[in-house]
Amino acid sequence: MPTISAADLERTVIDIFSAAGCSAAEASRIAHYLVAANLTGHDSHGVARIARYVPLLREGVVHADQKVDVLVDTPAIAVVDGKYGFGQTVAPQAVALGVEKCKSMGLSAIALRNSGHVGRLSDWAEIAAREGLVSIHFCNAAGSVLVAPFGSAERRFSTAPYCVGVPLAGREPLLLDFATSIVAEGKVFVASQGGRPIPNDALIGPDGPSDDARLLYGDYPTTGKRDLSAGKGAIRAFGDHKGSGLALMCELLGGALSGTGATRPDRGRVANGMFSLYIDPARLDPASFFPQEVTRYVDFVKQAKPAPGAQVLMPGEPEQAMRAQRLREGVPLPDETWQSLLDAGRLAGLNAAWVADAQALRK
Repeated sequence: MPTISAADLERTVIDIFSAAGCSAAEASRIAHYLVAANLTGHDSHGVARIARYVPLLREGVVHADQKVDVLVDTPAIAVVDGKYGFGQTVAPQAVALGVEKCKSMGLSAIALRNSGHVGRLSDWAEIAAREGLVSIHFCNAAGSVLVAPFGSAERRFSTAPYCVGVPLAGREPLLLDFATSIVAEGKVFVASQGGRPIPNDALIGPDGPSDDARLLYGDYPTTGKRDLSAGKGAIRAFGDHKGSGLALMCELLGGALSGTGATRPDRGRVANGMFSLYIDPARLDPASFFPQEVTRYVDFVKQAKPAPGAQVLMPGEPEQAMRAQRLREGVPLPDETWQSLLDAGRLAGLNAAWVADAQALRK
């Protein structure tokens, strides 16, 4: 398994997207967010995605360098159309609108429709938190039918992530971000490439729970494309009826309310929808009780005696620790993922000399 420094990996990704037709600014932005996902240990949302992003761009399913259209614009509300641009480009535009309106009004609601893959929702919650704002995000992937509702083995939901960000005075913000499925589909994809295994009950098929990625993809080659329509099973919702219920709400708010649409098999083009709420604590709490109480309560929770072999962590702390480690030691990539990056570079038009230079980065 090769290990690549974060800086070298980011430059490699910039090369690929620049060659694929993105502007220098967009290539740099995509690289930043993908590598940031790897640094935080969320490899499912990292550079493994390039094997899908580049073909989608070449096929015209995702478009480079999109500026969102603002369809509804009031002092506190906006509906924006991402026009199938890269999520790393259109989501920051939607977030910027939310932050601006929230700082003006104290509260804002932004619906983003028809976005390419938005990546980790915590990236967007972190932007708001660093501006002193609380944010809540509901997301879906319309057309990506992957997850079985509680009590079934048939697909009805996307992985439908949910996220909350809360600023913490003088410290890193609290960032709660999870798929409403036991695992994100990207984690199944990474496992299918030889990466970190998924839990043995993360998937479900005709014979019950399993960890066999073929339930999602059918038979697949070691590298290359995975066919999500070929599997006979589904990902399971986390927490039985609780995760299943939250997934339903993410589909309705992130999908239906945003105008992207809740997931359905016949939609065709896959797109993310995201509905976000932004709250300025200072407008609700002029006495500044909230930041002090957040700090007090976090410290109170952290002081709980750990169970044997465990530790008490706040949302975002595992990612902070992993980021520090991988910045020191480099980002480990399964051989199949590394090969998929080289293949994407070739597909984008990079030559053999570039491939040789990239191979030299391996440690």
